[in-house]
Amino acid sequence: MKKMEKKFKILIVDDERSNILTLNHILKPTYQTLAAIDGKTALAIAKENTPDLILLDVIMPDISGFEVLAELKHNDHTRRIPVVFITGLDSIEDEEKGFALGAADYITKPFHSAIVNARVKMQLQMVEYVRTIERLSRIDMLTDLTNRRGFDEQLILEWQRAKREQEPLSILMIDIDKFKNYNDTYGHLKGDACLQTLAATLKQTLKRGTDMAARWGGEEFAVLLQNTDINGAMSVAENIRANVEKTPIFGSDISVTVSIGVKAIIPTESDAMDDFINAADKALYCAKDLGRNRVCPAM
Repeated sequence: MKKMEKKFKILIVDDERSNILTLNHILKPTYQTLAAIDGKTALAIAKENTPDLILLDVIMPDISGFEVLAELKHNDHTRRIPVVFITGLDSIEDEEKGFALGAADYITKPFHSAIVNARVKMQLQMVEYVRTIERLSRIDMLTDLTNRRGFDEQLILEWQRAKREQEPLSILMIDIDKFKNYNDTYGHLKGDACLQTLAATLKQTLKRGTDMAARWGGEEFAVLLQNTDINGAMSVAENIRANVEKTPIFGSDISVTVSIGVKAIIPTESDAMDDFINAADKALYCAKDLGRNRVCPAM
């Protein structure tokens, strides 16, 4: 368990250095810790490092802990980081105010090692639980690929990055040829095996950790290729097509073929993601119109 917890990053915010040293002594053996002695520094560190948990003093000279919490909750990048107030106050009104602003818990001074560790562990277990649920909500359970929701979210991030860096971004739209006929002939269980085989082939063909394959819906799949121009994308698409054609469906000696549409772009402010996807989709239908089992670039 301790090995897993090492990945968690905790930001300690307190204007008393002795409190930071004490909390650091308690938490450092198990977690990675960061520290700030004022609210402005805490906000900057939180935005840059995205800690998993923030321990935040209520009373500070520049900005109060309440104000820091309010600012964290108003920022999309930090609003989901759980915040535990550390305080010597014992006022019910102060606790109510903190919880109303979105505090996850309170730890009171003076610090007791067992209490600090227990409350921190509880919050981080909740963080891990939420992350697991969110990850599962982005996975297609049949193929174990990213689902449409996860793909759409990643596309937004990659689109923004490509536009900012002025690097090429490519998308492949992939459809199993005559999948309905396959399903009607061999049954839905074999159809599921077909989808799973294609998903496994995509995973094996894509070489980079940044490449993303997703189940777009039904028998249609999508691949997102970061920093890849049209030539690179066409090469990846052809490898996928060839590998699918020669790979038998799990539990049989039958194989299928796929048609693939490819679009590459270096996005600018005048470009739209919907047009990017639609162009690849049109190229996919072009591949089907030309006889299937082929790759077509968007015109």
